[in-house]
Amino acid sequence: MRTKQYFIGVLVTALFATVGGCANTTEPEYTQQEVESELAVPALGNIEYHTSLLADELFARVRADRDFRYAVVNFVPVDSLKFDDDHQHPLMLLGHQLSEGLVTEASRRGFITQDYKITNDILITNIAEYAISRDVSRLSPLQNVDFYIAGTITTQQEGAIVNARIVHVESKDVVASATKFFPAQLFWQRERVTTRGGLIYRTDT
Repeated sequence: MRTKQYFIGVLVTALFATVGGCANTTEPEYTQQEVESELAVPALGNIEYHTSLLADELFARVRADRDFRYAVVNFVPVDSLKFDDDHQHPLMLLGHQLSEGLVTEASRRGFITQDYKITNDILITNIAEYAISRDVSRLSPLQNVDFYIAGTITTQQEGAIVNARIVHVESKDVVASATKFFPAQLFWQRERVTTRGGLIYRTDT
């Protein structure tokens, strides 16, 4: 009988010790600043991520060949097919950034891109030196480019649809294409007032 009581006593003691140990196990404490930092994940700065996803689709069925040369040009609005510096949409710089970003993405995947904006000489000023220009007189003609990487941008209320394509220079055949949605907040936070089609629109935040 004493043995049974002793066994029950040991069991109860172990049970209380286990419960007490669980009660003392607490989740790590986080400061308010750390919590807010985890919850606030802005879209600003994620343009590289969206460009990479676009490149994944664009180059998915194209094999990198060191014998071929690619030239990446600016992506333009689908309605005018030219850059409009008076158009104050939050994504007005998207076309320029896409051409720069796709040069990087193509190089990462083993494709040879030709930078046709590189000058013949280094240009030196009083405050800087540079080798990139849009002055045609300082540039050389394209050399043996086999494919263009180009595309269009269709703006929408919350962003823009980007359609990219790889086109053979001589035949004009589209050998690959891709489509990706880019949120408007990639460059700036949501604005209360914006313009579309020459008209001013006020939006709620």
